[in-house]
Amino acid sequence: MRDMHCHILPGVDDGAVDMDESLAMLAAAKRAGITEIVCTPHCRKPYFDYEKMWDAYNQLLQVSDIPIDMGFEVNYTMLAKLGWEWIDVLSFYQTGEFLLELNTHCTRADFDNYFRAIYEIQGRGHQVIIAHPERYHAIQEDISLAYELVDMGCLLQASTDFVEGGRFGKERKPAKKLLKEGLYTYFASDAHNVGHYDCFTKAWKKYGKYMNQ
Repeated sequence: MRDMHCHILPGVDDGAVDMDESLAMLAAAKRAGITEIVCTPHCRKPYFDYEKMWDAYNQLLQVSDIPIDMGFEVNYTMLAKLGWEWIDVLSFYQTGEFLLELNTHCTRADFDNYFRAIYEIQGRGHQVIIAHPERYHAIQEDISLAYELVDMGCLLQASTDFVEGGRFGKERKPAKKLLKEGLYTYFASDAHNVGHYDCFTKAWKKYGKYMNQ
């Protein structure tokens, strides 16, 4: 089972603080049944340091006993600032998928810009995966936006901490709605610490029947 969104690299963002925590997270991931990991550090302020993140990946690669790939969780605002020429280097290294994070407090009006970015990413040959749509205010208010993303060819990824309310405490209800509508393709731990893998296990146990992955 692949976990395609987690913050397991040591000392590069708000996830694992050092290699000891990275190794503890690897062990927790294996206990949760995960057999493959995509490392996706934040590409947004204040964390993004491309070279440092790749260095951390290569360090973890040397000691990991399960396959790991390198990717990024790319925030739309940061991508727009960096420029479209960054799309290829921010995609998953082995598969070319692209994990896109929208802005938490987004409105429906913001989606015109998001759609343009998605078309640009797709035009460069990458499969777009939308990180945790249950977190975005516009989708919480209007689920039709999630349908529009899927109709465009995007895949949707639930962050499994929704089982405990999610990062902002309001994600359980919209996640359940998206699940029951069959809009998700992936569960991912979005793990920032060992405890998030407990949520991964709970989500699969309770809601795995709704998943397409």
